[in-house]
Amino acid sequence: MPALVRSNSFIFPDLDFTLRRQFNKTGFRPFQREIIQAALDGNDVFVQAATSFGKSLCFQLPAVVDQGITIVVSPLLSLMMNQVEALRASDIDASSLNSNTPLIEKDRIMNDLKTGHPRIRLLYVTPELCAQDRFRDRLRVVHEQRELARIVIDEAHCISEWGHDFRKDFKRLAWFRESFPDVPIMCLTATANNQVRQDVLNILGLDTNLGRLKTFTMTAHRPNLHFEIRFTRDEDDRRLDDFLKWIRGVYQRRAKDERRSELDALGERADNVPGIIYTISRDECESLASQLRQEGIGAQPFHAKLSKETKERVLAKWVSNEPGYDIIVATTAFGMGIDKNNVRFVVHWRLPKSFEGYYQEAGRAGRDGNAAYCFLYYSREDRDRVSSLIIRDRNTSTTISCSNFEARAKSLQALAEYCESTNACRHKLICNYFGENDTPPCDYACDWHKDSVDLQRRFLRGLASEEWVSTQREEGLYDVDWDE
Repeated sequence: MPALVRSNSFIFPDLDFTLRRQFNKTGFRPFQREIIQAALDGNDVFVQAATSFGKSLCFQLPAVVDQGITIVVSPLLSLMMNQVEALRASDIDASSLNSNTPLIEKDRIMNDLKTGHPRIRLLYVTPELCAQDRFRDRLRVVHEQRELARIVIDEAHCISEWGHDFRKDFKRLAWFRESFPDVPIMCLTATANNQVRQDVLNILGLDTNLGRLKTFTMTAHRPNLHFEIRFTRDEDDRRLDDFLKWIRGVYQRRAKDERRSELDALGERADNVPGIIYTISRDECESLASQLRQEGIGAQPFHAKLSKETKERVLAKWVSNEPGYDIIVATTAFGMGIDKNNVRFVVHWRLPKSFEGYYQEAGRAGRDGNAAYCFLYYSREDRDRVSSLIIRDRNTSTTISCSNFEARAKSLQALAEYCESTNACRHKLICNYFGENDTPPCDYACDWHKDSVDLQRRFLRGLASEEWVSTQREEGLYDVDWDE
């Protein structure tokens, strides 16, 4: 079969016009235009960029301009739901195919693919679906009709066993290049070190023709985010009191006369401070949201066990800033890809399982470029709980390889060292972890720059001693079930 040649390859589309008309945006962010143009030129593209960069636009706009269908592989059902709704609102034919898709909708999508000339421009699918023979057969029909424009793999770090979030179904995506060698592939991630990046390129076959591959790697530095660690311990856990004091202080400052006048002019409530609190268990997610509501804080839980209707309602009301839905208390991964720019804070109630997970989740804050606050409640007991969980996963799972276990253990160790660091800028530590050697500017946007003496004092007073933690560990008190 001859190489794919798109019927519109000789036309130079007006990208700025498409950006305004279809996406209601006035201009591209730095490097977005270059990435989009590389995709339209038929290149394979690898993009590593922090949350808030606008990675979704880099494949959505080419899908509008190109002939044919773009397949977007994503592990995140909430992302699919949010992005498909937004695209349809912009009059772009988009659909998603996953375990939550109603049967009648599944049949409609599969029949559309069966024609070989699908009307759908963007189809979001799960990696599990991509392994099914029926779906693969449908894509072969589309490819034979020269209508398969592009394959997009979001959260591409999940492909690598050296990544923090390896998923075996992602490795099977190598089938795309093997079956459709002429179809461009775009990979996007916010979290990949050099080893993970090379692994992704090798597995997907993107490094076989380096002249065809365009790589865009952006800095991990987010200067508008204020990073802080708040130390705690099991014996004296004051997370809730501490958070309530902080959020009420924010409300009080917004309610003062001068600021209140500004908010009234914008139609905002003083207590509308959108935020996310990440926990690591569904039970704590529910109980914490309930405790906050009892204190008059508009908080709602969000986790995998909730019904589809409940999740859709909570998400929609949170995105639209409705009273009672100001704060989402969620298990990990919530918010990934969701287009809500005004998240003013992200709190980690418990230590995440990886450095990459922490960075990615904290990055949900301040996507509009305005100042936002990110703090993490860190205890050595939580560190050992997560460590115990990783070890147990290795001992009980047949899918976790030695290299993946090693990557997860090293990532957790790096995160614990980051939390216990009292002699360096948080922004510098984050950039260093992702392989950047330059020292980023920090305008008092971390606890070390803000008050290094106070940071040291809080560190010494706030944590349980290693001796105490060791004793508790020996008594088996950290063998707990934390779920996602």
